[in-house]
Amino acid sequence: MNEFRDLTRVARTGLAARKGRTLLLLLGPMIGVAAIIAAVGLTDSAKGDLKAKVADLGTNLVEASAASSFGGEDPPLPEDAVARTLTVRTVEKVAAVRQLANVGVTPYTEALEQFDTVPIPVVAADSTLPDVLEVELVSGRWIDRFDEETGARSAVIGQSLAREFSYLPGENRTIELGGLAYTVVGVLSRVELEPGFDTAVFIPFRTAGDDFLKDDGVIAPNKLYARTAEGAEEETASALVVAVNLGGPDEVSTEIKREALELAAESDRQLQLSVVSMGLLASIVGGLGIANVMSISVIQRSAEIGIRRALGHTRRIIAMQFLLEAIVVGIIGGIMGVLLGVLAILVGVWLAGCVFVLAAWLVPAGVLLAITISVVAGLFPANRAARLEPLETLRLG
Repeated sequence: MNEFRDLTRVARTGLAARKGRTLLLLLGPMIGVAAIIAAVGLTDSAKGDLKAKVADLGTNLVEASAASSFGGEDPPLPEDAVARTLTVRTVEKVAAVRQLANVGVTPYTEALEQFDTVPIPVVAADSTLPDVLEVELVSGRWIDRFDEETGARSAVIGQSLAREFSYLPGENRTIELGGLAYTVVGVLSRVELEPGFDTAVFIPFRTAGDDFLKDDGVIAPNKLYARTAEGAEEETASALVVAVNLGGPDEVSTEIKREALELAAESDRQLQLSVVSMGLLASIVGGLGIANVMSISVIQRSAEIGIRRALGHTRRIIAMQFLLEAIVVGIIGGIMGVLLGVLAILVGVWLAGCVFVLAAWLVPAGVLLAITISVVAGLFPANRAARLEPLETLRLG
């Protein structure tokens, strides 16, 4: 016990006496561990945020649209596509939209030049869209049956567009669509599954037909959103292709919206693997740095080693001293690396607006990795120090 206490004191004194060298030793394990902690933690946080979003949005949303030809605009679905969709027994509710092209959107006439170069989506939507997407309104109301039946020029705007137009909740406000004044009746909250809706303008189907598609007769949707029974997404997606098409000439494509989020999660996992690999590489490079710095330290401290050997300290004691210094470097470097990695996660989730997730095993694993690398890196200089003879230290020092 006394021997270990003496070794600990000597190791602590050796590290404290050369602060610059000790800092260089700490950088290797600290940077490597921090990179690994940050990579795993940020990816887990993103996945945790993804799971929360999927839980809020539901996993049972299926999108159906007509497959467009190469270079062409989105073709319309059949006019009775909603009724056809509801014939599928696993569909619980459905909403239809029609994306309009070449409709200029401005907050007022004088701003035409400012917004003319930035296309803003204009979408004809029915009264069920927020219910099917399970999205709330920030303020106001959604398009109702009165708007649809009368062709009222009512509009709902996405929350990002509301900020762009400096719209105040409850404000009596009009915007211009194709030079026609529309009354803003509500602001739609963020739609995670359709980010483009955040900057879109939604108007009734009938109004869209009267104002922008007069030559097309009855306006038909070009996209459907269907909520299915839980667990029936794959079955519903396959059934919708047949039900909506009904042997028609145009193909219908479907997409389970959950899969897009899962694909994003998969790309996050690939990024995590890449960054963890770089973290391991940084740790290995840091280990080589530890070996080099400690080898130089052996030469610089040759006189100290020679005196201790002359006083009767064995080779094992000398080797244990340097290994103990490496262990201390690993522990301190690992703890600092974990703290730095956690700080990086906190900053990342704050900037991205994600939920903070940190697996409990990462903290001890990070410290253990740092200790392991430091000990392995310290074996060579410890062995070299142990082999020094008292007379040889005179030549080195």
